Amino acid sequence: MRAVVFERPGEVLEREVPTPEPASGEVVVRVAACGVCGTDAHIFRGEYMADYPIVGGHELAGTIASLGCGVTGWHEGDRVAVDPNIFCGDCYFCKSNRANHCQRFSAVGVTRDGGFAEYVAAPARNLYRVPDGLSLQDAALVEPVSCVVYALQRVRVLAGSSALVFGAGPMGQLLLQGLRRSGAASVVVVDRVPTRLELARQLGAESVVLAAGDEPPRDELRSLKPLGFDVVVDATGLPKVVEGMFEFAKPTAKILFFGVCPKGETAAISPYDVFQNDWEIYGSFALRYTFHPAIDLISSGAIQVRPVVSHSIPLQDLPTYLRGELRLERAGKVLVTPQGATGDE
Repeated sequence: MRAVVFERPGEVLEREVPTPEPASGEVVVRVAACGVCGTDAHIFRGEYMADYPIVGGHELAGTIASLGCGVTGWHEGDRVAVDPNIFCGDCYFCKSNRANHCQRFSAVGVTRDGGFAEYVAAPARNLYRVPDGLSLQDAALVEPVSCVVYALQRVRVLAGSSALVFGAGPMGQLLLQGLRRSGAASVVVVDRVPTRLELARQLGAESVVLAAGDEPPRDELRSLKPLGFDVVVDATGLPKVVEGMFEFAKPTAKILFFGVCPKGETAAISPYDVFQNDWEIYGSFALRYTFHPAIDLISSGAIQVRPVVSHSIPLQDLPTYLRGELRLERAGKVLVTPQGATGDE
């Protein structure tokens, strides 16, 4: 089969690899669509916990092609979304309801071959049924929405809160919608790209603010909320943005580090300010069994994923896209369709 292989940091190729066979307890999924995530860019640059060489891709949906020994309750042809996070179920963290910190954590597309391929093997226990009426292209975004659900479960937005989101990329757009559905009365979104801000407004942002350069748009944000915001979220993964977002948090605010900053990068914050303002600071790593609510949010239309997707590309175009050689106008979420279809089957 054809697959996109991250050979080593900075080197990615589309080439022939063996078609996987399902091990005991596993299935092989024929991939209909797989989203390109910021994490994939980090893996390409050697900034994440990947094992090389690796077939990337962890946001995927498709149909079951074959079943391994011992798999029950599933059939060939079933439409599924795949939770890429594989937890051992037996370590200290798995047994204390913190499975995303599993001591033997592995993940499809990160530590084992993933969905940038025609077929992928995954544990049957990581499958979720895609309901009728939900396309496989939309179902490929169940994983990123699951990450949003997990983050919001941690932060627990209070009804009537004001929220500020830095970054209107695909994850920022999903967070915006999730915040509104969680009870935020208003959400303000900041980004450097006007077209992204246009979409954010369409998806429910009360106000959008165009940023220029590295400095945050202080005057505009302070005019909107002179006392600051109840919830402040970074969805950029840029340490400079993380460093600056604290000045817009009101006392008792909740501050969420959602974007993935490069490993080893640092940001300066004032411990005294954290102390004096009673701030709550949250990290949010991956997800923790949040596929069911994510599927419900997408199926019901409570979170719209289709407007976030800007392009579908064939497998062979992915290496040039990752290297920055394929320019996609107004790129948002990019889906890879290994079978050459739209993913709407």
